[in-house]
Amino acid sequence: MISLSLAISATTYPCGRHHLRHSALSLSSSSSSSAETEPAEPAPGSWRSMDGLLRCSANYAPLTPISFLDRSAKVFPDRAALVYQPPSSGPTVQRTWRETHQRCLQLASALIRHLRVSPGDIDNEPPKDEDPTCPTILLTAQAEANAKRAMGSRGPSSLGLGKGNNVDTRKCTRLDRALCNVRWRMSFQEEAVRHLVQNYSDHLSLLVATLSPNIPAMYELQFAVPMARAILCTLNSRLDSAMISTLLRHSEAKILFVDHELFETAQEALKLLSNTGAKLPLLVLISDFDTSPTILNSVEQEYENLLANGDINFQAICPADEWDPISVNYTSGTSSHPKGVVYSHRGAYLNAISTILLHEMGVMPTYLWTVPMFHCNGWCLPWGVAAQGGTNICLRKVTANDILDNIVLHKVTHFGAAPTVLNMIVNSPVSNQRPLPHKVRVLTGGSPAPPQVLQKMEELGFEVTQIYGLTETYGPSTYCVWKPEWEYISHSERSTIKARQGVQHLGMENVDVRDPVTMESLPADGKTIGEIMLRGNTIMSGYLKDFNATKEAFKGGWFHSGDLAVKHPDMYIQIKDRLKDIIVSGGENINSIEVETVLYSHPAILEAAVVARPDDHWGETPCAFVTLKDGHEASEQEIITFCRSHLPHFMAPTSVVFEELPKTATGKVQKFILREKAKAMGSLSKSSNMTINSVLM
Repeated sequence: MISLSLAISATTYPCGRHHLRHSALSLSSSSSSSAETEPAEPAPGSWRSMDGLLRCSANYAPLTPISFLDRSAKVFPDRAALVYQPPSSGPTVQRTWRETHQRCLQLASALIRHLRVSPGDIDNEPPKDEDPTCPTILLTAQAEANAKRAMGSRGPSSLGLGKGNNVDTRKCTRLDRALCNVRWRMSFQEEAVRHLVQNYSDHLSLLVATLSPNIPAMYELQFAVPMARAILCTLNSRLDSAMISTLLRHSEAKILFVDHELFETAQEALKLLSNTGAKLPLLVLISDFDTSPTILNSVEQEYENLLANGDINFQAICPADEWDPISVNYTSGTSSHPKGVVYSHRGAYLNAISTILLHEMGVMPTYLWTVPMFHCNGWCLPWGVAAQGGTNICLRKVTANDILDNIVLHKVTHFGAAPTVLNMIVNSPVSNQRPLPHKVRVLTGGSPAPPQVLQKMEELGFEVTQIYGLTETYGPSTYCVWKPEWEYISHSERSTIKARQGVQHLGMENVDVRDPVTMESLPADGKTIGEIMLRGNTIMSGYLKDFNATKEAFKGGWFHSGDLAVKHPDMYIQIKDRLKDIIVSGGENINSIEVETVLYSHPAILEAAVVARPDDHWGETPCAFVTLKDGHEASEQEIITFCRSHLPHFMAPTSVVFEELPKTATGKVQKFILREKAKAMGSLSKSSNMTINSVLM
């Protein structure tokens, strides 16, 4: 016999009200229809064991970052929330926090009313003459028997319980505290709760996807979708139609919001999806001033029209449980096999706060959107900037000149970027570079930033903080906390320290460098290499539809990052490489990042990546892929000689390929593509008849 346990909570929370709340649904097996689990005794020391305590709407609400928007609309109603200058000749878009809040509520309402996102049988307001903190539960005969057994001789009749009757839980104070204390918990048979489960099943599985650059609509969707208690899935806007089709099928997205510039890609993806027999999501077009009329006439739904039909008085719907999913983020594709990473409302709330703290983001900052909002929900900063009542400067496309212009024009105080973007800034034409009018704080992550790039950014007047994280950690999870005593060391030494990934932020319980086999913590000597492992409240809930991968990632009670690092005596970690990027040459391990750091110091090199090339004698040798700066020249032998003068000879590249590096939309080099190219090149020893001495000397 299969039984369902449904926890009902009727607590009213600030971001919306329902007279009936589903808190948790679990499936369990029992051998008898009459089997019932008695409420467990409160654990000693828990709040339930202490007399006089009560958890209710006065002192508890599920953590959710959508509450930040409601607060900013009240505290900073007339401050600019969004600023966007379209690349075309259209007028600048500027909206206040009051307007942004209203628009998000309207959009959430439209999703529910017009697209049937939310369960239609649950009212947005409690019924009249009913205390919203006390739910009414429909009981069947079996549920009545369960209640009679649980209440013993008192029986349900004194409370008006009976088959088909309603029970007013305001009378539940007569029951044992274990049975009724703010949250009414009772085990029902499947028949008793099927109607409730059906009300929620479609809603809980609903996923709304986006395919868009950093424009105002993309920002609004970060709030509006969870306000409708749906799940947001922001797709990488640089993916091709085949991969988008694959992700849409895997996520089972019901709605797809598409920017007009990506409309053709989305159409092709839907065509591929239809060939699989999967149900197609409804496409909603995000138009701009220069959107083609042909495109506008070919869609059923357009973003602004949909939003305009929403209810401005709608109340956002809180998650029933803060562990409920808020979003699904697919990994960046550096491994060619993206996985769906599920974020919770709780994790998003905590990581948003942690990120604004490590970014030293005070009240009313001005944030420039160079980090894609589709990547880890923009490092959780769409919610974080809202928490501080800041101004979001949206950029459709990111160039060094756009960044520098917007810093001056809008007095930008903060932005985040991958090291490739920083490299783009420091290598921009001197004519485009200008003194900063004020201090600008920059977070950089996604891959280790070369010390040379950090030093040049500092010389330009930027204050850069190195962070570390993964999609599975909601973006930032560690950062290089700066210490005053480091101000008195040389520029090069400071840059070397700043390149470390540092220590965990306040939302992460712990980060360590451990042996992946024994799980033992490794010495803090700056030399012993192990795997970075993390644990805490800002680790993903798991991989969508891949429980085995989730268990593997959490093996031993830690999240396994797959990144190799050392731990310095001050407990700051420093990445050495990815496990899969280590090059094993003649029995020696070569860290590709160390070789890349040397390559970046060459005056002619703009970008560099090092991967393993197969070798018949050594097993593998380093192969460097480099992009040269404009107007610079360098030969393969010159670069090899340069590296051999700065590294042990076995670590120096034995081959150099000149080309533009393939990257993800977040700036990460796609090394799996380069590894395939190096593999196709074949063994260097075999092709050139190199002697052993020519490699070692």
